[in-house]
Amino acid sequence: MSEDLSAIEVRPITGSIGAEIGGVDISQKLSAAAIGKIRQALLDHLVIFLRDQEISPAQQLAFVSRFGEPDIYPFVKGLEDYPQITPILKLPEETVNFGGIWHSDTVYQPRPPMATVLYAKQLPPTGGDTLFANQYQAYEGLSASFRRILDDLTAVNSAAKGSAAQTRSDRVADAGTGLAAGVMEAEHPVVRTHPETGRKALYVNTGHTVRFKGMTEAESAPILDFLYRHQIQPEFCCRFAWRPGSMAFWDNRCAQHYPVNDYHGHTRLLHRVTLKGDKPY
Repeated sequence: MSEDLSAIEVRPITGSIGAEIGGVDISQKLSAAAIGKIRQALLDHLVIFLRDQEISPAQQLAFVSRFGEPDIYPFVKGLEDYPQITPILKLPEETVNFGGIWHSDTVYQPRPPMATVLYAKQLPPTGGDTLFANQYQAYEGLSASFRRILDDLTAVNSAAKGSAAQTRSDRVADAGTGLAAGVMEAEHPVVRTHPETGRKALYVNTGHTVRFKGMTEAESAPILDFLYRHQIQPEFCCRFAWRPGSMAFWDNRCAQHYPVNDYHGHTRLLHRVTLKGDKPY
């Protein structure tokens, strides 16, 4: 542990989103000031990356718990001794990767996660990168007239939407909790205000959003399809190449992510922890 805050480096990786954090060993208990600096980097850059960390599940939970309260994923069982840690696994014989679509995590819950933290345990020799997209910029990149329309809309989000449900099918089959996806649905603003920064972010995603409240799916589709394309423009994105011991920590309130499925025939295992969030407004 270093109490010297100047040793903690924050290195942005694009002009839009993402920063690598250096000078930190998260296997040790960090000072409150160090945690504060890391949290500010998260708020400034939406997703932060830490390299070459050697940590146990207990140490991962201890670090993540400094930023909020860990939650339990509803559909897949966590580790036996650490139920808050969900194994994100793809086996060599599988062709579908967990969460393999652009999305924000579990927005079908009344209080979606504040943040998500992934730690790399086993990786393919190449491939398996994760992309992230800045949803502040996605909102701000729309015309003022269109923003005013979206500001008044509510989105209906469902865990049963087929595009996302398919991506967890392998893990539900071998480690499912038995919860039916159809029971999880939530309504949230299409544009949410970040509770810490006060900035507005686009808050629909192709993985879970099914329609606008008060409209049919057919009526909603033209606008949603436009937004799905708009919100992942390259100018809003960064790409993270994993290495063993890497950690990604992103703000689920204003960033989307997409795990690239380009490593068939290999195992990829990451340990995921989500932090409880608040009700979007």
